[in-house]
Amino acid sequence: MSKSSRRVFPRSFKLMAVRRMEGGTNVSELARELKVRSHMLYAWREKVRAHGPKGLRNPGRPGRAELDRSSEVTTEEARVQTAAGPPMDLASARRRIAELERKIGQQQVDLDFFRQALRQVRDARQPSGGRGGLGSTRSSK
Repeated sequence: MSKSSRRVFPRSFKLMAVRRMEGGTNVSELARELKVRSHMLYAWREKVRAHGPKGLRNPGRPGRAELDRSSEVTTEEARVQTAAGPPMDLASARRRIAELERKIGQQQVDLDFFRQALRQVRDARQPSGGRGGLGSTRSSK
């Protein structure tokens, strides 16, 4: 019988990976760095979102000590439970909000630009004379 080549990761490793994902780290880069497939990272994140840190159990059968303290939540696990990532103080939260509002504003400017450009392209096109006919074009003179 050959041994399984399946890798086993402790809960602390999984929680660290989920915390980094929630913090905005690129998942592909994180997967390469940790030598883990990206679908595993997404699965770990979904388990944490659905069941909290207890959803990521340590490998193997849980021991009596783990069963006894399963109702307790450590401070590290409590930080992962927040959907917005690591806890922030008020000043850094306001800075983050301002940064996101600037980003939204820039995206709105971009959208307005492309809407106007599309409108100009549509207006510049001349409708064709009929089915299969060529549309009129400007003279090259």
